[in-house]
Amino acid sequence: METLQRTANRGSISTGYDIDNSCKFETDNTEYLERATGGGNGDTQKHTISVWVKRTELSNGTNTYIMGFNGGRLRFETNDIIEYQFRSGRKLETTAVYRDTSAWYHLVVVADSTLATSTDRMKLWVNGVRVTDFTTYIPQDQNQGSPLWGVYNTYNFRVGGGGSYSSDGINGYLAEVYYINGQTLDPTDFGEFDEDTGIWKPKAFTGTFGSLDNYLDFSNSSNLGEDANGGTDLSANNITSADQATDTPTNSFCTINTIEYTGGYNITNGGTQAERNANTAWYSTTSSMGVSKGKWYWEAQFASGATSFMAGVSIDSYISTQANPFDGQYLGNGSGDGGFGYNNNGTVFYNNTLTSGYGSAPSTNIIGLAIDMDNEKAYVSINGTWQNSGDPTSGATGTGAIDLFLDSNGDIAFFSLCAYNPNYTHKINFGGYTTISISSAASDANGYGTFEYAPPTGYYALCTKNLAEYG
Repeated sequence: METLQRTANRGSISTGYDIDNSCKFETDNTEYLERATGGGNGDTQKHTISVWVKRTELSNGTNTYIMGFNGGRLRFETNDIIEYQFRSGRKLETTAVYRDTSAWYHLVVVADSTLATSTDRMKLWVNGVRVTDFTTYIPQDQNQGSPLWGVYNTYNFRVGGGGSYSSDGINGYLAEVYYINGQTLDPTDFGEFDEDTGIWKPKAFTGTFGSLDNYLDFSNSSNLGEDANGGTDLSANNITSADQATDTPTNSFCTINTIEYTGGYNITNGGTQAERNANTAWYSTTSSMGVSKGKWYWEAQFASGATSFMAGVSIDSYISTQANPFDGQYLGNGSGDGGFGYNNNGTVFYNNTLTSGYGSAPSTNIIGLAIDMDNEKAYVSINGTWQNSGDPTSGATGTGAIDLFLDSNGDIAFFSLCAYNPNYTHKINFGGYTTISISSAASDANGYGTFEYAPPTGYYALCTKNLAEYG
């Protein structure tokens, strides 16, 4: 029986070691980093891999490579288990499946074919815990080598893809990527359990590197394949500076939830784009994080030429009453449901009623949403101008606000898109990554998030560090 593993690092604790950047990978765009052939012979019997990964799309019948050569690899298989292959036919496959798209997983793989105990020749840890339950475990013979992992003269090494499989890369974010040849290290070289929370968290690596090793921290936006230790850089395939993200294991940002809806969209580009599929009907999305208090800001941009779309808030107590929660329009659709949807024609739909006076927003505009859960108010801006003479700092007065109609049972709000017409791609920006063109790079008062317009005073990007403080 498969075990579902969805407990992962949500970046909500103080670590003493902050990771500033990750890299977004999208297999539809054939995005990967590659170290080409050449570079010399390495140790074919021992190596260590350490990588943090945040998935934003599940496998859905396709193998998704984190890294590897053609034949040697680390990937999520078609059913979302983890597979590590030392060489052809010598591999492990987990029993557990890994389907949490709201948080970060830390994977450490250690291979050492010189060991006498066959079950120690390939070892896997997930979030600091060694995995010992496998559907398949076929170890390498003692002292057997893997030219795929040890020799660079013949095989290309890829991050975000694997070998010749350029169309089967990871969808999501990678951070702190290590490939260390000839050393068998421990997960505690890269992370540790927080003594207060018990959460596995990253720490600085203080070990040594060899000439064939790679360490990618993605801090140089102009060269995201740069080896941060001064080793050989990886070349970029369809990766640009726009793929640098601030969604990291020490501060995880909200994205579009790719699990909790039943259809209607193709979610891509790090959980920040939602393409309506072929059928014509209302479909909603929700965010991967929900809030019950605090003040939050995010932005949206709808596809050029599209009509009948909304951005707003959906409430868990109403969603849970629906037979097919996201196969429909649930942003203010029910009387007293608490949510709302801002329509591109300048109306707001809430309490099952359309209200005008919020200005029309052509699809090329950037819509800003300020959600005040403490006072149960919401505000809408178009290109930085607050509509209906709204003032997000007006508190309980709610100048120009939309009432959220929350109940007394601790309603949880999710930030949502909803669209009617098919074959259009809509964009969101929760601050960690976006494909919306950003020119001003404004952040909240804590310095988190990258937005086109500055969040109002007292409003924050929806990320785990802000949630820990205000949520």
